[in-house]
Formats: sequence, C-alpha cells, structure tokens
Amino acid sequence: MASENPFRSILKALEKPDGGEFGNYYSLPALNDPRIDKLPYSIRILLESAIRNCDEFQVKSNDVEKILDWENTSPKQVEIPFKPARVLLQDFTGVPAVVDLACMRDAMNNLGGDSNKINPLVPVDLVIDHSVQVDVARSENAVQANMELEFQRNKERFAFLKWGSNAFHNMLVVPPGSGIVHQVNLEYLARVVFNTNGLLYPDSVVGTDSHTTMIDGLGVAGWGVGGIEAEATMLGQPMSMVLPGVVGFKLTGKLRDGMTATDLVLTVTQMLRKHGVVGKFVEFYGEGMRELSLADRATIANMSPEYGATMGFFPVDHVTLQYLRLTGRSDDTVSMIEAYLRANKMFVDYSEPESKTVYSSCLELNLEDVEPCVSGPKRPHDRVPLKEMKADWHSCLDNRVGFKGFAVPKEAQSKAVEFNFNGTTAQLRHGDVVIAAITSCTNTSNPSVMLGAALVAKKACELGLEVKPWIKTSLAPGSGVVTKYLAKSGLQKYLNQLGFSIVGYGCTTCIGNSGDIHEAVASAIVDNDLVASAVLSGNRNFEGRVHPLTRANYLASPPLVVAYALAGTVDIDFETQPIGTGKDGKQIFFRDIWPSNKEVAEVVQSSVLPDMFKATYEAITKGNSMWNQLSVASGTLYEWDPKSTYIHEPPYFKGMTMSPPGPHGVKDAYCLLNFGDSITTDHISPAGSIHKDSPAAKYLMERGVDRRDFNSYGSRRGNDEIMARGTFANIRIVNKHLKGEVGPKTVHIPTGEKLSVFDAAMKYRTEGRDTIILAGAEYGSGSSRDWAAKGPMLLGVKAVISKSFERIHRSNLVGMGIIPLCFKTGEDAETLGLTGQELYTIDLPNNVSEIKPGQDVTVITNNGKSFTCTLRFDTEVELAYFDHGGILQYVIRNLIKQ
Repeated sequence: MASENPFRSILKALEKPDGGEFGNYYSLPALNDPRIDKLPYSIRILLESAIRNCDEFQVKSNDVEKILDWENTSPKQVEIPFKPARVLLQDFTGVPAVVDLACMRDAMNNLGGDSNKINPLVPVDLVIDHSVQVDVARSENAVQANMELEFQRNKERFAFLKWGSNAFHNMLVVPPGSGIVHQVNLEYLARVVFNTNGLLYPDSVVGTDSHTTMIDGLGVAGWGVGGIEAEATMLGQPMSMVLPGVVGFKLTGKLRDGMTATDLVLTVTQMLRKHGVVGKFVEFYGEGMRELSLADRATIANMSPEYGATMGFFPVDHVTLQYLRLTGRSDDTVSMIEAYLRANKMFVDYSEPESKTVYSSCLELNLEDVEPCVSGPKRPHDRVPLKEMKADWHSCLDNRVGFKGFAVPKEAQSKAVEFNFNGTTAQLRHGDVVIAAITSCTNTSNPSVMLGAALVAKKACELGLEVKPWIKTSLAPGSGVVTKYLAKSGLQKYLNQLGFSIVGYGCTTCIGNSGDIHEAVASAIVDNDLVASAVLSGNRNFEGRVHPLTRANYLASPPLVVAYALAGTVDIDFETQPIGTGKDGKQIFFRDIWPSNKEVAEVVQSSVLPDMFKATYEAITKGNSMWNQLSVASGTLYEWDPKSTYIHEPPYFKGMTMSPPGPHGVKDAYCLLNFGDSITTDHISPAGSIHKDSPAAKYLMERGVDRRDFNSYGSRRGNDEIMARGTFANIRIVNKHLKGEVGPKTVHIPTGEKLSVFDAAMKYRTEGRDTIILAGAEYGSGSSRDWAAKGPMLLGVKAVISKSFERIHRSNLVGMGIIPLCFKTGEDAETLGLTGQELYTIDLPNNVSEIKPGQDVTVITNNGKSFTCTLRFDTEVELAYFDHGGILQYVIRNLIKQ
C-alpha cells in the first residue's frame, strides 16, 4: 500500500526576489548527490517526477535511485514508472478516449463499483483540430464555408465531446476553429512549471498524437503515447517506461542566409535517423542554441517521430523565457518559471561555464552546413537537396516501385496529357503539382517560415507570376495568431492572390483532409496513370496519406511550397530553370523571389506582437457561436444511441468479471496478412476518406447514410463498427498474400478466396480460428494511432510477429491484449522460409507469473517448422495488462478494489 513520501525532507520553499514565496518544491540540490550535475536535463525531469510521486507503491525509492544512477542503469534497459503532469488529446483521439471513459463508467457501474471514480486525475487538455476538410479553397470566404461544413458533418461528435467536458472533471475542451493542438499547446496550454495548491513542479505531458513532441522545444518534456496509455495516465496510473539513453546533439554556428527551419529539421531528421535514436531521448545543446529561435526549436522537436526519438528536447533558457513573454504569459508567471528552474538545476544559462552533462552518445551539426532541401517522395527522412531535386525525380521515375521509385517506362516519362479545365485546354505531366498546401503543426507555428512564404508570394505577384488554377492551394494556420500577424504585415493579400487563402484552423492536408481535387484533373491522372505530386509543409508523406491520387508527396518549407506551386512541377532545377515568365516577358528564377534572412527578420519583428496571442486565446475560452449553440445531455452516464453511426458503445467490457482472464497463447492460427518492412499506422489504422466500395461504406449505406455524408474515418473514430471495417483498408497496402497486387484485400487461406481484410477476418472468426500477422521491420511506424491496435483486436488478431516495432504501436498492441513477438536478429519470414500459408501455434503459460519480460518463445507451424522469437512484453506492468485482457480492464479492476 501507499505510504508517506520518503523524500519529504527535501521539500523546500521557493522565495520570491521581492519577498514572500512562490510555493514549495522538491529540491534536487537538497539531495546532495553529485550525480545530478551529470544528468541530462531531460532525465532530471523524470527524476523530479519520481521523487515527488514516490509512495513506495506506484513509485518506489528504488526507482529514484535507478534514475539518479542513469549513467550506469540506462544501458541496462531498466524499467521506471513515470507520472506525467497532464494529458493532451485532439478530437480524432479524444472521441475514442471519451467513448472509452464513458464505457468504463458503465462497466464500473455494472460491476457494482462507483462509476464517478472514472474521472481524469491529471489535467486533460483536448483540442478539436482534426476536422478541417479542405472542401472550399482559393476563396477568401473559405474559413466560414469550411467551418459550416465541419459542423454539419461533425455535430454529433462535437456534442459528445461537449458532453464529456461537462461530465468529467479536470477536462478542458478547446472548441473547433481554434487551431492545431500542438500550436495551441505551445502558445497557450503549456505551463512549463505547474503551481498546484502551492506545490511547484515541471510541466510534462503525454499526448495521443506523436507530434506532441513539439512541446519539447519549449523545455516541456512531452511525447506521444497510444490513446490507451493516455487513458490509463488520465486515471492516475503511472506510465511504465524503459529508462532511455540520451543522445546529445551539439549545435554550432548559424544558419546561412536563405536557409529555413524546415531545411534544418529535414537535415537533423536524416542525421538522427542514420545514427539510430529509436526509444531514446535527443537533447540539444551548444553555442548554436543561442542563434536558434523558439519557433525553430519547436519545428525540430515536432519531427521527433520522423527521426525516431521519443523526444527532441531543448532545455529552458533565455530564449524560452522571451517566447513565453511574447505569447502573453504574465511577468509573474515567467518569473516563477525562471526561479523554480534555476533553483532546481533545470535552467541553461550561457553566461555560466558549460555543464558537465554526460550523454549516451553525441552528434554535432554546424548550422552553416545546412542547405535547402525537401523530403520525399514517400518518406519524411528521404531528404533531397534542392540542387539535386530534378535528377532525383528522374531517378524515381526510373527506379522500380519502392520508397524511391515509380517504375515509369522511359518512353512514357515525358508524355503530356491534355484535359479540359473549365472550358480551357490544359496539360498534365508526371511530376506536376496538383496540391500545394501550407499546413501542419511542424511549420505553421513558425513566424519566420510563414512570413517568408508571404514574402515569396509578394515578390511573385509583383513580378506577375501566377499559380495554375487547377492546383489546389491552401493555407491552414495552426492558430489565429498567424492570421493576425499576416494581416499586420500586409502580406496576406499576396498569398490570396496566388490562391493560398486561409481555409481553416487545424490539421488539413498533412493528415489527408485535402478534400477533392478538380474532377477533370482527377480523371486525367487516373486515366493516364500519371504520377502527380503534392508539395506540403507537413511532417508526413507516406503513400496514400495526403491524397489517393498524389503518388509523389514532398515535404517542404512554406516558402518552397509557394515556389513549387508557381513552378507547377517538381521536375525542375531551381538553379538553372525559370519558375515562370513575368508580366514584362522576362524569365523569373527562384533567386528572384526568395527573401533574405534580413527581410524575414524585419517583418517578423514588426508584425508578431504579444497582444495578438492574448487576444486570440481570450477568444478561444469563450468558444464560437456554433459551438456554444450545441445542446447536450447533462447526465454523468452517457445515453448511447444504437442508431448512431458516429458514437457507438464498443464491446471491450462485454462479459467482464472481477477475475482477470489470464494470459492466452495462440493455437493453429492463420496468417491474416503477410507484410514486408515499414508498414505504418497509416496502412493499419482507418484514415482519410471512406472509399465507396469498402466494407465501411457498405455498413453506412445499409444504415441509410448517403455517400456524400460518409465523412472521414477520423471523424468516425467513436464508432468501433466502422473502424474495424476500415482497419487495413489503405489503398496502397502491400500484402504478400496477393502476390504483387496492391490494395486492402487478403486471401482466406482455407478457400483461396480473395476478400476484403474485414470480410476475411469475420470468416475466420465464424470458423472459430485465431489469426496472426507476419511483418518486417519498423511495423507500426508513423503517427500514434490507438485504432491501429484496437482495429486488429476487433478483427480477431491475437499476435503480431515482426522484425521490429515502433515504440508506441508496440505499447498499444500490449494495451489491447495482442501479443507482440520479434524474430531473432538476422531472421525474418523470408529467411525462415515462411509463406504465410501455414498454421501458427504460440504456447504461453496459463499463469502470468511464469512469463518474464523479453523471454524467448517458440513458434511452431503445422508443416514442421519451429523458430524462436522474443516476447515483446517489456515490463512486468505490461504483463499485468496482458493478464487482465488489456490496460483498461486492469484499471477498472484496480479502481474497484480501492
């Protein structure tokens, strides 16, 4: 049982400079332990949390010692508990989280427990930001038009979230139309240091989107977790994590003129990906930090998932404090933050001697070496220097189909296809840009690149350049602050003139909310098998994510998005080829429209003002008229509507008793899907639009939903019936069972029938057969999506055997009771001669006490093959979840016992 905190003796008062006290805090210096000075700053945050929460039950003194001895313990993969200060949700993950909480209340009620115990025990910030579909673009009225359509489509789930904000304590819901969750977190929600009832402690956060790491740029420790883990954290459970190694990344020098934060982050991403940082923290330091704005830091931190790290952490320094003042935090708050962090050895002061920090390994980058670049066409870490882009594009056309190849025959590469656009004859070629989007949390929080894009637009307009009218251009700022400083600068009109009108505030093209492209353009692409391009200032460009018809997708800075929109193609050498012809008939080159760093800095200085942040976020707390008019029920137990196609009660707790079901093995299971490397959560989890011929579409039509009202999978995450049908429904998925055919189908092995994945899974279930999945390396990489684990569980998948797992996805599989297994090093399905046609048996003991984290497990097939895998339950806590049938069942049973 829990006991009094054994570290109460180091609880000290933090005095104000002018007298009085800010509050009390657990003082790290009071431990008098010389090891603290050598700890990375990110590890000091874990240490403080363990000390503050130590009760010798959930967190033990031994856990504190493990963290203090990080230099010796981190290489040994030791387990520690961590209790974050708060949880961050967005609506796509927030809806299923609130659905699960509502279900848990029902389950608690049915088992005779107090349902009101199901409440967040830490602050939950939920930002509705993933609903903005770019239906209306290239119009100055786009924001209102898209918002009205957004409310028409999503009224039911918005009302559900509003019910949740009233029914559950400790939950703040930021209404739609406010901005992207990570930018709102950076500019408004982040506390940096909490003061809760007089107790001071560092802000830390876990979020249900992998780009939660953006907040690391502000010195707040944060990273993405599965929705399932987040729900357990909300309910007071400690996160079980392996004490990470920390890669020190030293920055020196200064960015050259014309370089952007996006060029820097794509360079850093490639370096760290090559170094190997999966499961590690990355901590930035060095004299180059003095030259790096907070927005640039946030851009780098944001892309932690793309370089594979748990965090890309920037400790708090004078730049952080300046940003806090800029974004409207009060002087008293900033003074408290600085005093606390200095007192607790968590503040970096460049006027003091360099710290003695020890890192697991180190990298170094001179910022002067950064050059302009993009990434693509299919992965964010495939960086292409701008000067090599044309040559790289032609290589991609030549190469066999893969991450860097489209296998277009030589004779077809230069073909031009004519089509009729609004009565005018137009042409499309391979590489032509059909979507150009300034979007995503990665870049729209950064005034330098946003105003840089506006300056490119200004120069282009003054020279007489235009964007072709069939290119779908859009601008989706991460918050209303961007609109204010674009207006103040007088530059928005130039973006509008090129078609980059504001379409809304939230995640758009980067998550597949691109909306339709013009029908004539779509037909030209499909009928002629063209490799069309999208250029976006996003962080993800996996196949099928941005738009089904853009096979080539390039990540670029906002100014480069404008430049490529003007050029109309990615098949261009900006050094030698003109972007277009100006109004005087002269050829216009890239260099003619690109602004200098001085030009950008001057407009940032004059246009980005603290009052803009204050005004924007005062308005957020008041909501908007459409949100305020939503009427919701007042009860604490949700009244499920069986006819709803948005909110549906899932079956997770059906038949649940107080006794855990115990661990399960797998006997004579069929292989539902047989994959190669790099199957992402975009391949697994339902995302984007609902295809008219899909099982999800059939389900909706059977319930009277018209095709135009299908909405997206993301908007229907609160309905398990639709999400199960959309699991593995990605049109670009490659399943070895189909022998080269691409698409969301599989083979029902006993009959040889080719079926949708959902129909095959249901057929196996009807026959009483378990299923497994075979996969290659990096299974589950990409955004943290809880449905990438919930969906397979609902399809009846009992185990996944892969070469390696992405960290969050493996955790989510565990949370849903699916067994994760890894082939031994050097082995995979191919080397073992597995075809996927076999029956698979995985024997596990019936008693969880007989299973050890990371132990070897033998897998046997019906044709006599036998091979050894590593059981990827990494901690004792994960084994406890497995014993209970999942993490939520574990939480409910423990709450009832309390």
